[in-house]
Amino acid sequence: MLDNFLFNVKYGMNHVLDINAYDHVLFLIVLTIPYVFKDWKRVLLLVTVFTLGHTLSLVLAAYNVVSVNAQMVEFLIPITILIVALYNVFTAGKGAQKEKIGVLFLTTLFFGLIHGLGFAREFHMLLGATDSKLVLLLEFALGIEIAQVIIVFVVLFLSYVVQTIFRFTKRDWIMVISAIVVGLVIPMLLNNDFLA
Repeated sequence: MLDNFLFNVKYGMNHVLDINAYDHVLFLIVLTIPYVFKDWKRVLLLVTVFTLGHTLSLVLAAYNVVSVNAQMVEFLIPITILIVALYNVFTAGKGAQKEKIGVLFLTTLFFGLIHGLGFAREFHMLLGATDSKLVLLLEFALGIEIAQVIIVFVVLFLSYVVQTIFRFTKRDWIMVISAIVVGLVIPMLLNNDFLA
């Protein structure tokens, strides 16, 4: 029982921290980069909303409520990253992270749904013929949340170091990191089979 629990939580963590599928990490970086440590509650809430969206789409896929074109989802995932990165570039230094929470949270929830659909097929294989789909989903979601909190902490810590010790302005830091992410995402879009 405990072995299964630990396996599923670790599987969720590995899903986020997988170096070969770094789209999840890129999304978390651009989501977190406008914030500092004192905004941790807001960031944690954002990340949890993303996990909820991710988990909801896995639930819908696990119970065969939705079925989507995998190539389209694999195209939409980098689009979500690009949108957030470009939003950061255009709003850096303008206090955008202080804006009303509604639109940002709904967008993050929607993007979580898309990212979850990208993993639905692999998750289906993990489920196999198990009866306890919901338990497995919750354990997996816990693993995702733990890994995301680790990434968010690392991003906030690096932001603190760069802005405090190296004296980067917050605006420049947001611009540089978001621009790097844009540079990483464009090849993901261009190499996607959906456009072929």
